Amino acid sequence: MANIFKRGAMSAAILLAIGGVSSVQAKVTYPMVGGAAMYPTKNIVENAVNSADHTTLVAAVKAAGLVDTLSGPGPFTVFAPTNAAFAKLPAGTVDTLILPENKGTLTSILTYHVVPGKFTSKDLAAQIRKGKGKATLTTAQGGTLTAMMKGKSIVLTDAKGGMSTVTQADVNQSNGVIHVVDTVLMP
Repeated sequence: MANIFKRGAMSAAILLAIGGVSSVQAKVTYPMVGGAAMYPTKNIVENAVNSADHTTLVAAVKAAGLVDTLSGPGPFTVFAPTNAAFAKLPAGTVDTLILPENKGTLTSILTYHVVPGKFTSKDLAAQIRKGKGKATLTTAQGGTLTAMMKGKSIVLTDAKGGMSTVTQADVNQSNGVIHVVDTVLMP
């Protein structure tokens, strides 16, 4: 009986050595955002354009002329509002903001969602602990966001007192990281 196992093992080893049996390949999975895989080899804009949940954000980034900036080397931490987050704004707000004459206001709002540097959820949680429950983040717009923990979730408070929860953290990009948020932040 032992010889049968030895012969079977030897046959399997010979087949593997000569390529008679295909090897099992490791399946790599990537975070899914808005039904699309987010590849860490692509930049923020290259990934965001594929997310069905971020079409409004992508349109706003294009209208504000921020595509080149967010495609640049960074690194950036982007708190990316979903379409549902933009839908929470008063009716007509998005349509008004993407008009050419409101480009300055739109740019200010969008860059308020960007923090220079790459901050994972672990980094943010560490800053919150170090700050005894709060961390102040300086945005690319020049304003500040306050980060806190609510249970296991990171919650951001904007300059107007509005709150937004990170619903999906640590979506790594080649030039930073995206954290999906459920509410648009206002400077």
